[in-house]
Amino acid sequence: MNLHAIRAIYRFEMARTFRTLTQSIASPVLSTSLYFIVFGAAIGSRMGDIGGVSYGAFIIPGLIMLSLLSESISNASFGIYMPKWAGTIFELLSAPVSWVEVVIGYVGAAATKSVMLGLLILVTARIFVPYEIAHPFWMVTFLTLTAITFSLFGFIIGVWADGFEKLQVIPLMVVTPLTFLGGAFYSIDMLPPLWQKVALFNPVVYLISGMRWSFYGVSDVHVGISAGATLGFMLLCLGTIWWIFRSGYKLKA
Repeated sequence: MNLHAIRAIYRFEMARTFRTLTQSIASPVLSTSLYFIVFGAAIGSRMGDIGGVSYGAFIIPGLIMLSLLSESISNASFGIYMPKWAGTIFELLSAPVSWVEVVIGYVGAAATKSVMLGLLILVTARIFVPYEIAHPFWMVTFLTLTAITFSLFGFIIGVWADGFEKLQVIPLMVVTPLTFLGGAFYSIDMLPPLWQKVALFNPVVYLISGMRWSFYGVSDVHVGISAGATLGFMLLCLGTIWWIFRSGYKLKA
């Protein structure tokens, strides 16, 4: 394992984050804070409890996931797309570095940024809404697992994209709508029976449900199924990345 290569890629990507703190950290935290103000403090104070949890506290896991998914994808996709755009990807491919080391460097940095952002949002939420975490270990586990999984997904998008506009297509047109429809602001038990079944085809439901269980011990889907679905998607992403490097898809062309 070439630890020097992993460290170099990781440090380069982390340095880029600290050079753009306003865009990378401050902007997502500010946007999520507005959700807490509107839905948590203003509207939440006028709504009843959901599953024994106040509405303002109930939406915290969903809002964390909303930021975590979009930022994980954006960080990883932009990180690998820039070498393609600048033409330096060929130097990386010709260096004595395996695809595993490249992925660990880029995805590790993207996941680290996302976990930092998730923890900052968690701290910010305390300003607006009181909450407790029933299972802190599992909360950190779900947070980290989701950040790594969707950073891998973002890496795939970065390789696939051939323009800056394509980097935003899937986060904006697919992931964000699925998050809003995945129970970020409500429990799927509140839906009519037919739509409850339809909602189970939304993969984000399992992510939000698992995170919410780690906070309050309540969930729409069994926590084991949530963890299994996340791990399954991670393995699928890893398999896709392995194929990309083996075939040279959009890397060597």
